[in-house]
This record gives sequence, structure tokens and C-alpha cells, in this order.
Amino acid sequence: MTTARERAQEPEDLARLWVDRANAGDAEGLAELYEPDAVMVFPMGVEHIGREAIRVAFENMLKHYTRFEPEETLPTLRVDDIALTSTSPADRSRGRYQVARRQPDGTWLRILHSSGYFEE
Repeated sequence: MTTARERAQEPEDLARLWVDRANAGDAEGLAELYEPDAVMVFPMGVEHIGREAIRVAFENMLKHYTRFEPEETLPTLRVDDIALTSTSPADRSRGRYQVARRQPDGTWLRILHSSGYFEE
């Protein structure tokens, strides 16, 4: 059974929804913030292609990290139905950058996501 989850009405909503779902331990909900063929790099240098691979990466992440704080959002850059969003990291990472695309229903999903965190 699939749970109906809030959808991002603006690209900036994606960061808030990500934190909410991560704090709820919801790897499936996190993956739903991405298009089916999205690409995520996390940690730096490790590429996850497709929503299923992204879900597995988040399941593994949530085994080690259980609390996430909202980060300061930086100005969004938009061209038509594409948006570049980013946040100022609260941790030791080099930054987080996401490219989102407006969907046919007007909501937004990530298509590219890079987190500058280096796994040690």
C-alpha cells in the first residue's frame, strides 16, 4: 500500500520535505522526491541512478543518521521548468545542490542531487 505524501508545489519545498521524511525514517518517501531516473551523488563520488537505488542509499543513510535539521536555503535559479536549489550546509560538507524539474501536474521532483559530504 502506498502512502499519499505531500508533493512539492515549489522547488524550495523539496528541502523541507526531505528533512521531514528523513526525520521520520521514511526512505521510500525520500526516494519519491526524485524522478524515476534521477541521479544522486552521496557521499561524494558515489553515484546512485534511479529511484530504487536512491531509496536503498537512503535506507543505508538512515541506519547511521536519525536526526536532520533544516538548513538555510540559498536563492533558487529557474529556467522554465528547471530549477537549481541549494542549501548552506550545517555540517562539514562542501554543499548540497539539487536540480528539480516541474512535473506535468505542476509539482516538482529532483532530477540531480549532489551532496558534498565525504564519507570517512
